[in-house]
Amino acid sequence: MGHIITDLKEAFRRGNVFIQLIYINVGVFIATTLINIILQLFNRSAAGIFDLLALPASFTRFILQPWSLFTYMFMHAGFLHILFNMLWLYWFGQLFLYFFSGKHLRGLYILGGICGGLLYMVSYNIFPYFRPFVEGSTMVGASASVLAIVVATAYREPNYPVRLFLFGNVRLKYLALIVVLTDLLFITSANAGGHIAHLGGALAGLWFASSLSKGTDITAWINKALDGIASLFSKKTWKHKPKMKVHYSNSGRQQDYDYNARKKAQSDEVDRILEKLKKSGYESLTTEEKKSLFDASKK
Repeated sequence: MGHIITDLKEAFRRGNVFIQLIYINVGVFIATTLINIILQLFNRSAAGIFDLLALPASFTRFILQPWSLFTYMFMHAGFLHILFNMLWLYWFGQLFLYFFSGKHLRGLYILGGICGGLLYMVSYNIFPYFRPFVEGSTMVGASASVLAIVVATAYREPNYPVRLFLFGNVRLKYLALIVVLTDLLFITSANAGGHIAHLGGALAGLWFASSLSKGTDITAWINKALDGIASLFSKKTWKHKPKMKVHYSNSGRQQDYDYNARKKAQSDEVDRILEKLKKSGYESLTTEEKKSLFDASKK
């Protein structure tokens, strides 16, 4: 069992950001499912626990559990729900990293979920159609986050071909448009909250990609906050560093110089590729340049 946990930790650490997000979603789903099963064996219900993690439509309830705006995007209502969301995250997470960085993916996942959740709550409290359902409605799922990633990628590379089963190659802009129109058409269906959240995620993806094309990264504050939280739980933060006397030799200085020179050369090369990508598009890159950009996105 210990070896399995160690292997999972290593796979998580080595995986791309979208793989790490999939691990987190699946881990939360398995944990909540096991808790539900155990409580059912004792004739108890886990509904109260899950409601604390789900996003309520009621602002009154939300004030009592503000963390749910974050936790809901890692919760799922059933196996098929998480299966399709994770498949979309896997497919489009890979594609997203061809044009953006891993930190952009992480930040946009959170931003898409936040925007989707806020639009869901605002809509349920503004439109009279939803008022009878406000107090009892909650929402879970990563759909808004995933759709933000889809739309951002479609904005950046609208004519990128995506191969669909039975339909063949479809340009990414049309796929994103079909998904958004479907959500608009079913905005008053039984899963109205989910479709509204999808639209909020889509708007977040559009906002992110259009802002980044103008030089503004609207996910920067999210990544800064996440990095700050991660540093609090880092093992290095809680360990006292041993006192050591360090001696620098000339060879050591030379190694540092060579290392810094290599890092600067790599950074300059990535900047050159990004400038070329901005001016001429992804198809203008050579195979080696695409590989260099992909490798840089994983760091």
